[in-house]
Amino acid sequence: MKLHKEGYPVIIVVLLLLLVIIVLINILFPKQTPVHYLLYLAGLIFYFFVVRFFRNPIRDVTPQNNLILSGADGKVVVIEEVEVKEYFNDKRKQVSVYMSPLDVHVNWFPVSGKIKYYKYNHGSYFIASKPKSSEQNERTTVVVETEDNKEIMFRQIAGTVARRIVCYAKEGKEATQGKELGIIKFGSRFDLFLPPDAKVEVEIGQKTIGCETVIARF
Repeated sequence: MKLHKEGYPVIIVVLLLLLVIIVLINILFPKQTPVHYLLYLAGLIFYFFVVRFFRNPIRDVTPQNNLILSGADGKVVVIEEVEVKEYFNDKRKQVSVYMSPLDVHVNWFPVSGKIKYYKYNHGSYFIASKPKSSEQNERTTVVVETEDNKEIMFRQIAGTVARRIVCYAKEGKEATQGKELGIIKFGSRFDLFLPPDAKVEVEIGQKTIGCETVIARF
């Protein structure tokens, strides 16, 4: 299992903390009991969860200009027409994918093109599946203009547990569909804001796979 580079510091810190806790438990309570073994098992399960969270699957994509691919693994929680004040100041079709703590949290570019806009916003940490998280939570916002002059906006949104967003997008650079955009740590959401003429191909509750599920097409 390949791990994301952003996960190594967290994994090392968690491992050291667990080792310190185990040593302290054995110093304070040297006699081994079933409780000791339960604590060891709980620590092992927690460590496995942390390591698994930072898995980084390799997914091969052949870029297609007429398709908008999912930028994240998860479940579709929002499909609606909204007024987008940031950058566009007009109506867009919003499709949101919620990533649970069990999902892969690497994000990928849903389209290819030139990165026209990037902004990071400090914010709150509401539950990522709630509508207000799109405007009020910590988030990054990126706009990519495709070869067909279609502008696609997407957001990485932190949730109640996620406290750090990593985004590699830079204004003026080229984005390639399926290439890594970044990662959100421990529970989050990925929003897409599409042109009105985009045909949405998913439905509420549908599971998505980053780089594979077609969110919409032109």
